[in-house]
Amino acid sequence: MIGKSKGSKRRRPVVIRTQPTLERMLTKWRARQEKVALVPTMGALHAGHLALVRLAQRHADRVIVSIFVNPTQFAPHEDLAAYPRTFATDVGALASLKADAIWAPSVEAMYPEGFATRIVPLGAAMVGLEDAFRPHFFAGVATVVAKLLIQCTPDIALFGEKDYQQLKVVTRLARDLDLKTHIVGAPTKREPDGLALSSRNAYLSAGERAAAPTLYRVLKECASRIAAGRPIAPTLEDGRASIAKAGFVLDYLEARHAQTLAPIASVKDGPLRLLVAARLGKTRLIDNITV
Repeated sequence: MIGKSKGSKRRRPVVIRTQPTLERMLTKWRARQEKVALVPTMGALHAGHLALVRLAQRHADRVIVSIFVNPTQFAPHEDLAAYPRTFATDVGALASLKADAIWAPSVEAMYPEGFATRIVPLGAAMVGLEDAFRPHFFAGVATVVAKLLIQCTPDIALFGEKDYQQLKVVTRLARDLDLKTHIVGAPTKREPDGLALSSRNAYLSAGERAAAPTLYRVLKECASRIAAGRPIAPTLEDGRASIAKAGFVLDYLEARHAQTLAPIASVKDGPLRLLVAARLGKTRLIDNITV
């Protein structure tokens, strides 16, 4: 654990909206040789985000939480305007944890007039999972994450394992671009009934919320059967049927290599991860577990 040197009595994190202000703060921290962690978010913070902040505080002297709803990862048919925005509540939650700073740039600051560059990742970003259903998504994620890492120059950046493909894409991004930030994945936080925490859970109706834990239940059942030696393909077919029966429209339920996300036919082919995405009403949910 990194020793804390800040000792500040400030109750609210500093909200920073311009790059020069951010750089001045970082310069002060670096002059004191303080280790910096970044927790990138799009706001609408829940307990999973706050767990990332706590984990960051165990590994760094200073913690920046970015709040930026990134328009470049939304397709035209996806409702960017409807994405939940709860900035005042988010600030209060981060104040209770004594986070040091919130980096909250405007869209114009992140993508000024004439902005003409984007990062198009391959590898884990092109394996037929999220990319098959949201082909725009990872270019938007890779571009904004690269900008955040360059802007904040953190020693570490923390991402939740719920967005497992994203975690793999970002990890490779930092490595391939020789960024100095170490990417840390944190376990998925769940409700007591197993539903993975997500800002999108707020969209679920009462009936949909009752059905939503089916995804995690099916993942656990499939993982248990595969670990016990049952063939992967029929196990997944049973799982897909269970998900459909619960009222979901399934996008995928797949077994993939845990590092490369390449398709896998047997547990002998390497470490295994099960990944699922499905729609319940108007809400799209994703989840994953290890086998």
